[in-house]
Amino acid sequence: MIHRRHALGLFAAAAILPSRSFANVSYQRSEFREDLQKRFFDLGTEGTFVGYKIDDYLIIASDKTRSGEGKLPASTFKIPNALIALETGVVQDPDKDVFKWDGVTRSIEAWNKDHTLRSAIAVSAVPVFQEIARRIGEERMKKYVDIIDYGNRDIGGGIDQFWVTGNLRIDPVQQIDFLDRLRRGVLPVGKRSQQLVCDILPVTKVGDAVIRAKTGLTDKEHGSLGWLVGWSEKGSDITVFAMNMDCKTQAQIDARMSVTQQCLTDIVAL
Repeated sequence: MIHRRHALGLFAAAAILPSRSFANVSYQRSEFREDLQKRFFDLGTEGTFVGYKIDDYLIIASDKTRSGEGKLPASTFKIPNALIALETGVVQDPDKDVFKWDGVTRSIEAWNKDHTLRSAIAVSAVPVFQEIARRIGEERMKKYVDIIDYGNRDIGGGIDQFWVTGNLRIDPVQQIDFLDRLRRGVLPVGKRSQQLVCDILPVTKVGDAVIRAKTGLTDKEHGSLGWLVGWSEKGSDITVFAMNMDCKTQAQIDARMSVTQQCLTDIVAL
């Protein structure tokens, strides 16, 4: 397990001891790979990539600074939002419970229809997850964001806005810590909720590997930051990752998956 207070930002040469220790989790090693920065440079932007190779207990980061900087999670928060919805009963079945379209026509056509939790996360339907957050409510949302120790745990800024324009911040190392606990089913919530969220994560197949991941994108006012977080599975080899980069152009927005795949290939995870 990874803990954010063991600074990848400081990039200690010593092994990283998880605070949430389990018997089958060893000390972790960390490695700085400056060559990964070329992937962002080639796109004309700046960014960071952090990968955690589970079997090797190895954390690989592209830089010493940005990898530990907290940012708005944007739509990557749909992962914990979905988890909390299932845990609180706001959603009972991710394939059967339907959120009716509110009739407001939005620029993304895929949002202008009814959705289940699975279909909503597939197209990153912001209005659906805003409605989910409102149904969860501030008290329960705060409780569960605390329980799962997500980012800075600050949901200030509006119950349906805090992850897109509000106070919530999370860095790549925290993203990986959360995702690894979710993947392993060791978050302090129900196993069923965790398994269902893992199951509804969008899947991309790359050769004989599978990537389960969620995108995120903040608006221009909040930095035009693009995220991709999740994990890759190649046989029995699993790598949990978090990538964010400045996205000033549509081409950069579209490149979130490709640049992540390049970084995963560079660290021999694909």
